[in-house]
Amino acid sequence: MLKDPTALFRQWFGAAKRCKTIEDATAMCLSTVDLQGFPDGRMVLLKDFDERGFTFYTNLHSVKGLSLKKTPTAALTFHWAPLKKQVRIQGKTEIVSDAEADAYWKTRPRLSQLGAWASKQSEVLPSRARLVAEVARLALKFKFGPVPRPPFWTGIRVIPHRIEFWQGRSNRLHDRILYSKKNGQWQIQRLYP
Repeated sequence: MLKDPTALFRQWFGAAKRCKTIEDATAMCLSTVDLQGFPDGRMVLLKDFDERGFTFYTNLHSVKGLSLKKTPTAALTFHWAPLKKQVRIQGKTEIVSDAEADAYWKTRPRLSQLGAWASKQSEVLPSRARLVAEVARLALKFKFGPVPRPPFWTGIRVIPHRIEFWQGRSNRLHDRILYSKKNGQWQIQRLYP
């Protein structure tokens, strides 16, 4: 058993990316607490991870952005069914540095950059035509130059204090390994399935 959960996640994530029957190994359910205090989950994409945490990108004016501003904690769930593997992560959240957000922004396709500017994410959209027209307007505005990163669009890092690795086994005798951070050190426990 590895002492570092990030190293174990790297192994499992690598296997998920190589698995031809997993459409997108980066897909994860992000769970937050909404402004009314209810749990709220949605699928987002993992864009980076290291010993500091697990990062995704979003519009800070979206429901998830506003929820995280009020309650800066989150849970992530990866489920790679063909491998019978699941990873659950809980932790506090932080906004990534401008340098990190800018670096990732530059890797995004131009139309995705324009879409980030055009979308008032989570607000009511009167018609699809309005969104398409706004993307066209922004394409003209930015012409052929680089599209700057919107000030309301950035990365969120989930800094884990709990990571659970679940491996499906026959007869429902699954393996569950829990890493919990205490006093800056990872403690490892095996849980009943």
